[in-house]
Amino acid sequence: MQKIALILGSIMAFLAVAIGAFGAHGLQSLLVANERTDTFETAVKYHMYHALALLITGLLIPHYPTKLLSYSIWLFATGILIFSGSLYALSLTNIRVLGAITPIGGLCFLVAWALLITAFVKS
Repeated sequence: MQKIALILGSIMAFLAVAIGAFGAHGLQSLLVANERTDTFETAVKYHMYHALALLITGLLIPHYPTKLLSYSIWLFATGILIFSGSLYALSLTNIRVLGAITPIGGLCFLVAWALLITAFVKS
């Protein structure tokens, strides 16, 4: 699971940088027209924060051998896809209903963090 977390975290961090750069340069006029620059920036920010969380959690696996870290890894990745993905889509299409699924991704993040807390308290 450690290797998966490190690979997944690295890919997610790469994508956060690439998407952020593309948004700042290639999509700037669209984001301004849709009045979604802040929304896009929030998506990139949370994307990168949780890519880093994936990497750190992967590094912690040998020190905290519990399934809770594995669950956290999958929830961080799912949270990135749902939270940031829905905000990216909302920013580009301005279809407001897409924002309705964003909290599901946020809940994934919260549960992942809670599982980490539990793993550390139990160790």
